[in-house]
Amino acid sequence: MIGYVTLGTNNFDAAASFYDELFATIGAARVFETETFIAWGKSAGSPSLSIAKPFNGEAASVGNGVMVAIAMSSSDKVDAFHAKALELGGSDEGAAGPRGDTFHVGYFRDLDGNKLNAFCFVKD
Repeated sequence: MIGYVTLGTNNFDAAASFYDELFATIGAARVFETETFIAWGKSAGSPSLSIAKPFNGEAASVGNGVMVAIAMSSSDKVDAFHAKALELGGSDEGAAGPRGDTFHVGYFRDLDGNKLNAFCFVKD
């Protein structure tokens, strides 16, 4: 159902490097780009996450209550993705770990302050 999610950035080159390295850890790469927009995904046409310089020329800002969730296939992958985001300069918004009996998640903010998480559902 989701085609892509776009996050604004005030430092396009730094954001591009952050997401290049972060998404490489899960086999995602750039699937589309222009001078002001880059989208990462597993393949063209698959759900993707993108960054963009705001079209109106104003500064990018984070949305209060907005969060992008990245699906993972295991709790180990959640932990590794969260750790990589922090290693790349992201900030911790909630350590990776279980939340309840069946949900494993780690929350972080990217270099522009956008909130994301990596998550999986844990099977019994």
